[in-house]
Amino acid sequence: MESQSAHRIAFATEIQQLEHDLLDMGSRAESMIAQSIDALANLDPVRAHAVMKRDDEIDQREHAIENMCLRLLALQQPAGSDFRTIGTALKMITDIERIGDLAVDIARVCLKVEKEMGESSIIDLPKMGFTARAMLRESLEAFVRRDMGLVEKVIDKDDEVDQMYRELRGQIHDHMRARPDMVVADSWLLLAIHHVERVADHAVNIAERVAYLITGKLVKLVPDD
Repeated sequence: MESQSAHRIAFATEIQQLEHDLLDMGSRAESMIAQSIDALANLDPVRAHAVMKRDDEIDQREHAIENMCLRLLALQQPAGSDFRTIGTALKMITDIERIGDLAVDIARVCLKVEKEMGESSIIDLPKMGFTARAMLRESLEAFVRRDMGLVEKVIDKDDEVDQMYRELRGQIHDHMRARPDMVVADSWLLLAIHHVERVADHAVNIAERVAYLITGKLVKLVPDD
């Protein structure tokens, strides 16, 4: 009995470490998004290159967490909520890793727009980025707290990001018509706002996995476009 209790305590400690590592990975991805959007908003190539250099740290954490999850599944054979926690973590790291990739993509757009001597100030990209980042933070917080209220907040913000995306896209199109000489740079901006919109989509994916963790039911909370 004492051996089983010690085993259970050790397993609970490993689950806590898994959650800690997952939050650390998510925090780093959010930081990369903030840094890349700031680089693009200010057309700062030094900051953009700094984001690109951080890509490996996200990949390394994804591999480490994946290995931890697989080891726990193989050796501990968890059931119930523990099994859902590990399964949710495996899904979440895929979305977080992709968010890191999108940060790198946005940083590359910064370099392209700067090379074309374009203008990023024609749109309020930081506002859209702030909301997408809030969605990521809240989806991770929902995971820690097992909080469906936070899941619902993430889902509600998805509509806000979609609306901002449409508005910014229209502003870029207007600028293209007014300044045909800027069409190449503006086309890169169109790609950048798409990347930010995708960050929000990945936050929704995480929120949906957290809902599964809490309820045991895997459902789409946001319909596909």
